[in-house]
Amino acid sequence: MAFDIVVIVVSYLLGSVSFSVLLARLLKGIDIRQYGSGNAGATNTLRVLGKGPAIAVLALDVLKGIAAVWLGFWAEGSGSWVAAACGIAAIIGHNWPVYFHFRGGKGIATTIGVMATLCFWPALIAGVIAIASIFITRYVSLGSLIFVALTPVFLLVFGFTYPVLWSSLIIAAFAFWRHRTNIVKIAEGRENKIGSKSKGGKRVV
Repeated sequence: MAFDIVVIVVSYLLGSVSFSVLLARLLKGIDIRQYGSGNAGATNTLRVLGKGPAIAVLALDVLKGIAAVWLGFWAEGSGSWVAAACGIAAIIGHNWPVYFHFRGGKGIATTIGVMATLCFWPALIAGVIAIASIFITRYVSLGSLIFVALTPVFLLVFGFTYPVLWSSLIIAAFAFWRHRTNIVKIAEGRENKIGSKSKGGKRVV
């Protein structure tokens, strides 16, 4: 039990490494949370820093989700509550990072890493649908919400274990909470579309 707690805490600390904040400081000497949407994630990195840094942030955020779940696999095996808890802890760390005054991103890239490791096929199918929605609407936030909403549905279809199913529902709740302002803006037609640029040094959404 003590070791399980240790790997969950380590997963939170791993998730708390905000690559968007670090790369923005390294490349531009800025706090990315003061630019664009104010979000420390891959989409805002694309808006503020460009494609290269955005791809790096996306890949690194996905990898930390994968690594966290593998810590849980190492501790208790695949399909276990510990593996699911490690994934959730990494997402919590990304959203509320201890190293950066608990001001992080919205956790979608890390969620992709977590869910793809816990349940590859349900996550893949949900991901394809989400990507199609982004391609059609150019709303990354909408695609993100579709991904987290559909993953539990496909988990039920594929008959995955309860730890994975319940973790997907908790992760979906986190995502909808973190995107609550985006949901309002989508409904009002004010949401930023992918490819939009930041305006000066001010937050634009």
